[in-house]
Amino acid sequence: MPVPWFLLSLALGRSPAVLSLERLSGTQDTVHCSPGLSCHLWDGDLLCVPGSLMPAPGPVLVPARLQTELVLRCYQEQDCDLCLRVAIHLAVHGLPEGPDQDLYGTDAELKPEENGSLQAQVVLYFRAYAASRCVLMEVQVPAALVHPGRPAGSVVFECLEVALGAEVRIWAYTQPRYQKELNLTQQLPDCRSLEVRDSIENCKALPWLDVATDGEDVLLHVDISEGQRVGLSLYWNQSQGPTRPWWHQNLTGPQTISLNHTDLVPCLCVQVWPLEPDSVRTSLCPFREDPRAHRNLWHGARLRLLPPQSWRLEARCPMPAEASLCWQPPGGDTCQPLTPLLPRENVTVNKALEFPLLNGHPNLCVQVHSAEKLQLQDCLWADSLRPPRDDVLLLEVQGARENRSFCALEPGGCTPVLSRAPTRAARLGEQLLRDLHSGQCLKLWDGDLETLWACPMDKYMHQRWVLLWLAGLLLAAVLFLLLLLQKGRVKGWLRLLQEDIRAGAAARGRRALLLHAADDAAFERLVGALASALGRLPLRVAVDLWSGRELGALGPAAWVHAQRRLAMQEGGVVVLLFSPAAAALCREWLQDGAPGAHGPPGTHDAFAASLSCVLPDFLQGRAAGRYVSACFDGLLPPAAVPAPLHAAPLFSLPAQLPEFLGALQGRDAPGPARLRESARQVARALRPALERCSRPPPDPSPAAPADPE
Repeated sequence: MPVPWFLLSLALGRSPAVLSLERLSGTQDTVHCSPGLSCHLWDGDLLCVPGSLMPAPGPVLVPARLQTELVLRCYQEQDCDLCLRVAIHLAVHGLPEGPDQDLYGTDAELKPEENGSLQAQVVLYFRAYAASRCVLMEVQVPAALVHPGRPAGSVVFECLEVALGAEVRIWAYTQPRYQKELNLTQQLPDCRSLEVRDSIENCKALPWLDVATDGEDVLLHVDISEGQRVGLSLYWNQSQGPTRPWWHQNLTGPQTISLNHTDLVPCLCVQVWPLEPDSVRTSLCPFREDPRAHRNLWHGARLRLLPPQSWRLEARCPMPAEASLCWQPPGGDTCQPLTPLLPRENVTVNKALEFPLLNGHPNLCVQVHSAEKLQLQDCLWADSLRPPRDDVLLLEVQGARENRSFCALEPGGCTPVLSRAPTRAARLGEQLLRDLHSGQCLKLWDGDLETLWACPMDKYMHQRWVLLWLAGLLLAAVLFLLLLLQKGRVKGWLRLLQEDIRAGAAARGRRALLLHAADDAAFERLVGALASALGRLPLRVAVDLWSGRELGALGPAAWVHAQRRLAMQEGGVVVLLFSPAAAALCREWLQDGAPGAHGPPGTHDAFAASLSCVLPDFLQGRAAGRYVSACFDGLLPPAAVPAPLHAAPLFSLPAQLPEFLGALQGRDAPGPARLRESARQVARALRPALERCSRPPPDPSPAAPADPE
């Protein structure tokens, strides 16, 4: 049996209260003001078009504060409507402070008996769902009540009839305007929070609704009387912009609606109303405090990188969160926080935020915290740049008299690079400083007195490996001399040596040069994901996305020719990744018959620069064994690739990943079982980026009505 869990009638907060409201009789709107002031309400509704701000010629009346109060306007004893009473507290703007100045700027002080006064036209503008109203009040304040630093009085409008459960926005300003208008948002209660709900006709037929749980399911019980028809809607309530509807149904008679617990999020709300003209809609959000709803919300949230240096937290509901940057070393278990150097910042869901960075780095990651708990972490640059690198973070601190100090940011703290600390950065301190001064380090962040650098360490690790290789070669030479003393075993030693050389070549991997056109950021992320996945196999991958500095120094044509020549000399392979833009470039080149017809390539357009040396190899029959082509499922069919380029193997990814990986590794390719396992790993790495490329652009949201200015 379902267990009662939460009554929607009590869903107005943790400690809901039932309101008892004052009753007003009569149908006419009225205005009254504090003692000493005179006020008048203009008849008829007006068109609210506030003008621009004007300079005050002298002391003027302006709204200083807004207050609202709910009342009932009753036509008969049991026939009332909800009404909103609004009080505007007034102040004097531009009042001279000196004792020798009067209200009008003369040298004589204005005396109360001179019957002077300040006059203002105060405008109230109300806007609710599908309705708006504007009223004009004229107020006069005697000079005797005008004093510096004291309120001038107040004027009260009663009252505006409003719908139960609705949200009303109120603006107040003078006409003409001497300062920015005041505004206030009022969320009105529904029928179940009013003590006098039996006096409101629209509340009498409202259905009863509660929520219960049954195992993993959530049950919505709607109690509808005989012959009544009710609309019920589930929607996601957004703090900014329109609500997002999810499910709607018209009901007749009692109903039970089942929801899966995985569908719960904190902003999932229920709206119910009788299917009658101008009926009252009651909206309740019962899952705001449900732990399962919060877990589901964070499970579905995503971090997305936006070019060039911004990002966005995408989620179904608004939620309080803070974001910070951290440094993820390769193979490390934890991401090292960069706070307090780069402090946490508040996050607005589904809104682009700027990074305080000069450059991106694959080791930089974004962490999102909520309620002091880490909810999300994503290394946003890992797909577009290469995998995490063995770099060290150097912090440069500007001291007095232009003195500078350097320390390495490590999990144990910031270690001075010129110290005897037992850390890798301290041992290589002088070399790291030389690298920084020679421009080999990347500047990540530049503050007022502090600068953050990322300096590569891989070359020093390579030097250590070289020493190990030299020691190994020396040991092999000694073993060779020993084996020569035993001539009977020389042949066996040579056979073992040949097997070791083959195994070493297989481990080193074949060189692969990836060439692709610069379609858009999504396709570049897909190429980066493929290059990263191939780099984890026995392949040495080169791609223009990882060589921005070399491209800028050499230019795309020189970089492509150098990489192609190196691949050919080592028996490597050139991989052509076809996209719609790449296929169009090849067709234009084949039709024009000359590489110069397209003009000079862009700064990083390696694919266009490669056509002058790649396409002649295909046309002259030199592509076999040296080139491999590929396109992506859902982005470009193989038939769209120009026919002359079919001279090399052409694969569709990820459908033909095992064959594609076998062609890339050539004779060093593993067996079918290993190839299939490698293909599954590559496909898993490609899936998120390929989905982003194939996803259609979202429909633009309808524009929200502009607030009056």
